[in-house]
Amino acid sequence: MQMRYVATTLVLAMALAGCQRTSNNLYSGLPAQPAQPTPLQAQPVPSVQGSELPPPGGASQYPSAPAAGQDMAALDPNAAAPASALDIKKEAMVGNWRVSNAGQSCDMFLTLTNLGSGSRGGTRGCAGELTAMGSWEVSGKMVQFKNRSGDVIGRVYKTAENKFDGTLNSGQPVSLSR
Repeated sequence: MQMRYVATTLVLAMALAGCQRTSNNLYSGLPAQPAQPTPLQAQPVPSVQGSELPPPGGASQYPSAPAAGQDMAALDPNAAAPASALDIKKEAMVGNWRVSNAGQSCDMFLTLTNLGSGSRGGTRGCAGELTAMGSWEVSGKMVQFKNRSGDVIGRVYKTAENKFDGTLNSGQPVSLSR
């Protein structure tokens, strides 16, 4: 039994001896490093030529005109709210809304979590433009719905308590209610 104690003590002493510092410097045999690297030699550069590029795809610098009969108010993200629109408080918009669009119903969820210039929002079970909704913003008396790139995809106006009506950019009517 005493032999065990002796063996254990001997193993511990050898382990501790291996952990002690030595006075040998591991880096003493390495050559000294220069303070700064040597500069590189410049290489000759061929001359640069310049000319004006043609427009992409031969297109004009101006966008095409809107189609006849297209509702410009539906495409303008800064369109004014109708005179009959009621005042909107952003905090009252938060929560779940039932959306009616093109004869179909789906859900819309609006939060106060910041996302770009608006607040985070989304849809479930919707079709068309509303599937791309990522945020929303109150602007005056209208609520703008935006895609994940921040482009306005639709807008609604408060027409009654817990009821909003408006249009999407495609011109389709959209309604929100609780």
